[in-house]
Amino acid sequence: MTVIGFHCSHEQVPPGTLLRDVQHAERAGFTAAMSSDHLSPWSERQGESGFAWSFLGAALATTSLPFGVVNAPGQRYHPAIVAQAIATLASMFPGRFWAALGSGEASNERVTGDEWPRKEVRDARLVECVDVIRRLLSGEEVNHDGLVRVNRGRLWSLPDTVPPLIGPAVTPGTAARHAAWADGLVTVNQPLETLRRVLDAYRDAGGRGAARLQVHLSWAPTEDEALAIAHDQWRSNVHGPPVSWDTETVEAFDTMAATVTPGQVAEVVRVSADPAQHAAWIHEYVEQGWDEVYLHHVGQEQEAFIDTFGEHVLPQLSPLPPPPAVTDRRPVEREEDAR
Repeated sequence: MTVIGFHCSHEQVPPGTLLRDVQHAERAGFTAAMSSDHLSPWSERQGESGFAWSFLGAALATTSLPFGVVNAPGQRYHPAIVAQAIATLASMFPGRFWAALGSGEASNERVTGDEWPRKEVRDARLVECVDVIRRLLSGEEVNHDGLVRVNRGRLWSLPDTVPPLIGPAVTPGTAARHAAWADGLVTVNQPLETLRRVLDAYRDAGGRGAARLQVHLSWAPTEDEALAIAHDQWRSNVHGPPVSWDTETVEAFDTMAATVTPGQVAEVVRVSADPAQHAAWIHEYVEQGWDEVYLHHVGQEQEAFIDTFGEHVLPQLSPLPPPPAVTDRRPVEREEDAR
């Protein structure tokens, strides 16, 4: 029916454990995986923050799964470094890698000591970064002076085929803007009507490629335990943009979450002890048109979730592997090209 992937949450699980978890997920029947890329967790209770790119090399080498990562070029990462990382993984593991490129969050990016820009500036910076990354991946020598600067940048180890660069969006407006450059869309679970507007905005603006959805869920043997896990681990994440974009510290997230109730968490996390209920929710997303659905159990212990979903949920969904991750998109049109 669709691709059912496993989300690797570096904010919550030590990288060595997470590597074993994704290997376990492949054996259980998950057909893809995606990874976060954070410097900082969302809460002291989560307490982890492994380096995604080291993990990705190990995970791609020790599984046969295709992988994606959600990255924010432009401040913590120079776009030439992101391009080099993408090129190396795509060269080593052809057809198995994609990268979603977003405008970032202050909690990860403020580490450089630079000013955290306004959202419209971050959006413009992202477009510049995407253009730089595409040009570098095509083998071009790149010079660029704008919101980011590149001096005679060139990649020497290039993949045979440029992997997809994906647009992450949680609002219809962002999804529509990303359609100008993206090879696909990725978002997180929201009410179905909101998700429909996000997907329609991307497609109506000419967006192409696979539509990917990351689903936050909590499963445990009892309803009370499932809700307690979600409340413990994910109550710092109930605040949407712009709060999630602009809050700088773990301590601030935990302070804001101090009065968040379990019921509020259940509005943003799919909480149930019933595997059939989780399968039904995932079916709704598939029916809506999401090509790839990545499951993120928000607990820190993943083993029982993987086993239970491998036995009781995945067989109801008949997950397929995604097609090879390749693209033929042209670079974003630059201002000097348009003159």
